[in-house]
Amino acid sequence: MTETTRLNKHIAQTGFCSRREADRLIGERRVSVNGHPAGTGAVVGEGDVVLIDGQPLRARATVRTGGRRHVYIMLNKPVGITCTTERTVKGNIVDFVGHEQRIFPVGRLDKDSEGLILLTSNGEIVNQILRAENRHEKEYLVEVNRPVTEEFLRGMARGVRIHDQMTLPCRTSRLARFGFRITLTQGLNRQIRLMSAAFGYRVTQLRRVRIDNIRLGPLKPGRWRNLTDAELRGLLPDMQHW
Repeated sequence: MTETTRLNKHIAQTGFCSRREADRLIGERRVSVNGHPAGTGAVVGEGDVVLIDGQPLRARATVRTGGRRHVYIMLNKPVGITCTTERTVKGNIVDFVGHEQRIFPVGRLDKDSEGLILLTSNGEIVNQILRAENRHEKEYLVEVNRPVTEEFLRGMARGVRIHDQMTLPCRTSRLARFGFRITLTQGLNRQIRLMSAAFGYRVTQLRRVRIDNIRLGPLKPGRWRNLTDAELRGLLPDMQHW
C-alpha cells in the first residue's frame, strides 16, 4: 500500500509555505492534485502531481551535514514579525514559518522592517554568516520622511557614530525623492534607522532585498522557500566540507 501524507503537510515539507498558509490556498481552490482541485483534508502519495496556481512545487533543498539533514530557507518577513526563537513572544518568526524542523533566524530584521531573512537548522551557518570579518553584504531599500540629499548619502556612506562606535563605510545611492539604497557589511542593532536619525531623518519603510548572492526576487511577503544548491554554494563556498 502506498504511504500517503496530508496535502497541507506535503506542501509545507516542500518549503512553499506553512501548513496554515497551505490550508488557506487549498480553501481558495488554488491547489490541484493530478489535475483536479484539492479539497480540505486531501492526501497525496508518491507519484501524485501537486500544482499551486498551476505551477509545480519547488523541490525541497537540504544539505547533509554530520549525518543529519539540515534545512536552509529564505523568508520574505512582513512587518510585525519578531526575529526570535522564543515561542512565548507573540508573532515570533519560528511559529510564523511553522517548519517541522527546529530552525533559527540568521541574524535579525527588526519588527518594523520587512524583507529577506535566512533561517536554518544548522547552527554552523549562523555563526559563519554573522562573523563580522566575513563581511557579507546586505542590501536594503529605504524610505524616509524627508527628501534624500547627496550630503545625506555621502555622510551615511562615510560612516556614522552609533552605539559608541563608527559604522563601517558602505555604499549608498538615491532611488527617489524620499528613497535610497544602502549596502552594509555589518549588522548593528537598528543600524540604518540610527544612522539616518543622526542626520535628522526618520525611516518610514525598510526592506532588505539581498544577502550576498541571495536575492529576495519575486518572493511575496509572508512566503518562504528553500535555498537552492547554487545559492548555498555562493553564500558559503566551503559548505561542501561541513
